[in-house]
Amino acid sequence: MITTRQFALGALAASVMLASQASIAEITDNEIRIGYLVDMSGVYRDPIGPLGLDAIQMAIEDVGGSVAGADIVVFSADDRNSADVGSSVVREWIDQQNVDMVTGLVASSVTLAAVRLLEEENRLGLVNGAVSSGVTNESCSPNHIHWVYDTWAMSNGTARAITQEGNPNWYLLSADYSFGHALESDVERVVLENGGNIVGKARHPFPSTDFSSFMLQAQASGADVIALNNAGGDTINAIATASEFGITQAGQILAGMVLFSTDVRSIGLEDAQGLQFTKAWFYDRDEESRAWAERFRERTGSMPTMVHAGLYSSTLHYLQAVDAIGTDEAQAVREQMAATPINDIFAKGGYIREDGRMVHDMYLVEVKSPEEAADEDDLFRLVRTIPAEEAFRPLSDSQCHLVNNGA
Repeated sequence: MITTRQFALGALAASVMLASQASIAEITDNEIRIGYLVDMSGVYRDPIGPLGLDAIQMAIEDVGGSVAGADIVVFSADDRNSADVGSSVVREWIDQQNVDMVTGLVASSVTLAAVRLLEEENRLGLVNGAVSSGVTNESCSPNHIHWVYDTWAMSNGTARAITQEGNPNWYLLSADYSFGHALESDVERVVLENGGNIVGKARHPFPSTDFSSFMLQAQASGADVIALNNAGGDTINAIATASEFGITQAGQILAGMVLFSTDVRSIGLEDAQGLQFTKAWFYDRDEESRAWAERFRERTGSMPTMVHAGLYSSTLHYLQAVDAIGTDEAQAVREQMAATPINDIFAKGGYIREDGRMVHDMYLVEVKSPEEAADEDDLFRLVRTIPAEEAFRPLSDSQCHLVNNGA
């Protein structure tokens, strides 16, 4: 819920900003230039990848193809999950193409490198794919917004629910890079806060195809729950290996911390049934979400993931902000975005905090059995809605310098 005070402050910020428009440049180059930077060919291709461009184009179409009299141009690139590649692309976009906003941003290493450049050059970043909660905690900046999810929210929803259901002993299997480390830390915190124990840990290379030794270690630990602190192809491969070893059949719970609908389809309901995990959005949330998802499927041949929905939502909110104030200057656009609640197919009553976190409801879901599913797209049962104020790290625990400076 957004308080009356938040709305009042937002209205005040908007009025001050609008009053000072004469001092702010108008649309540079008479174009809004957007860069879409993601993994197009690796482990995150299916849940985000090329289809994210369709989500962005849908947002552009829904604002009529232009804003404030300016055309909208989109550039895209494959970062190959490399911070060096991603940095090089963003630098070129800024220097050669004068890009106003960069979105996508999946691997945490790529994201953190990119947002540093965006802050240096006063451009805006809309982070949709990266999960590390550090993006708007210790690595926050006035030049980027974290839209879909983060490790704090994903672990808080899933680990708390499973631990409180009477499964205290956890084994943590994590991808060995910043995202996996952040998720491991957040899961451990939630488990311990809810009276559980960590009985073992292991980290696997990113990406990995052979999880046999890791799953044997997890199985031998005697843990009630094996947490998969990874994503994309790594999660799919880990679940497939667990199924081969009969881990869930023997009574251990497999908890996927970041799962996409594409992952569940790849795994199959037979092996994925009963998995509980937290989602930022799913297409059967309500009629509006389902209608947008059907539009997306007609266009692409596939149902959208939560990141595809986030790309649409964040791009739409950005373009509406530019249109409202008539400038693409990064700080003015961010202020307008923060002053305006998010009410669309992705979130109702969402809002952007001073640390750059877009706060919205999250959802704990369970994968249906093959017998329960009405069709191939009927994948999830809603277990409970996690209210926005419970879903994300409270500002009182924030290490973001933007929050501390305002204290």
